[in-house]
Amino acid sequence: MGTPGDRAPLAEWVEELLAGGGPLAIVAAGDPVLRRGTEPYDGQLGPALLARFVEALRVTMRAAPGVGLAAPQVGVELRIAVIEDPAPVPEEVRLARGRVPQPFRVLVNPAYEPVGGARAAFFEGCLSVPGWQAVVARPAEVRLTGQDEHGRALDEVFTGWPARIVQHETDHLDGVLYLDRAESRSLSSNRAVTERWAQPTPEEAARALGFELP
Repeated sequence: MGTPGDRAPLAEWVEELLAGGGPLAIVAAGDPVLRRGTEPYDGQLGPALLARFVEALRVTMRAAPGVGLAAPQVGVELRIAVIEDPAPVPEEVRLARGRVPQPFRVLVNPAYEPVGGARAAFFEGCLSVPGWQAVVARPAEVRLTGQDEHGRALDEVFTGWPARIVQHETDHLDGVLYLDRAESRSLSSNRAVTERWAQPTPEEAARALGFELP
């Protein structure tokens, strides 16, 4: 993968990425592209190339699998992300986490702000930090603004797990990883989360690992 200093103009760079077909390579933590932030989308790709790029993000997200993917995670510094969550979870998890199905959505130039002061803390993972999860306390409800891939205005309130997803992906566009917001003592391997901390809430993990919940 090239770097901003040696790559072609953005549209050519995206064309190069898409030329291989199939899922794109996901950038891992430690690559500067995940920390530089992104530039607002303002037609840099053109409608046809944007549609192809969005489809590549969808394919890559589903193949990973994940519930969201931001453009920097495939090396593209544009303010674009996709989300989708079929939410195949037990009822007790759905109720505790507010995890409900989300259709495929494209977020262009998104920004969020908290609605109210309530916060919720749960284990969270990231496709760019494979193998690990940590507890992150986030606003329980946020207002998301921006556009979709067709330029239509987006102004919507998200709650529960969907609110967590849109915050996580929008953070990527600002060069922020979930680990920046996480309780460091909660950091656990995927195996540990599965074997020890699979409860709907992280209360048991907080007691055992020694961190506070909001």
